[in-house]
Amino acid sequence: MINAILEAVSISLHAEFGDGYEIYREAKAQGLKEPCFFIQCLNPADRLFFGKRYFRRNPFCIQYFPEDSLHEKEECYAVAERLFRCLECLKVGESWIRGTERNYEVVDDILHFFVNYDRFVYKIEENVVRMDGVSAETSVKG
Repeated sequence: MINAILEAVSISLHAEFGDGYEIYREAKAQGLKEPCFFIQCLNPADRLFFGKRYFRRNPFCIQYFPEDSLHEKEECYAVAERLFRCLECLKVGESWIRGTERNYEVVDDILHFFVNYDRFVYKIEENVVRMDGVSAETSVKG
């Protein structure tokens, strides 16, 4: 599921920003070609909601590394406004997911845009062949 959401975020970013921006999903120690985005899922969680229904929390951080070294913060603020629009809803497979808890901060001239793509999932049990009956014989000594 997380890989499908990562792919949907990448598609949405590419549709909004075009080919001039690189999109990374794996950490690169060096060699980022700016301007670029780095997408990661921070700390997913799974919580039993009711019966076989689970609430899956998927918080994402999209980092933006600006190109303009003279107006980095200004560029980050402009990109954040565009991210609010393009990451509001994503098409994942055949369904749509709404991004919630969207917010951002600029730290060390890098934009950190946070969004959750939470879902309810159902646990499907496997068909297990069950025993029809059990018989046991016991005896008591003495």
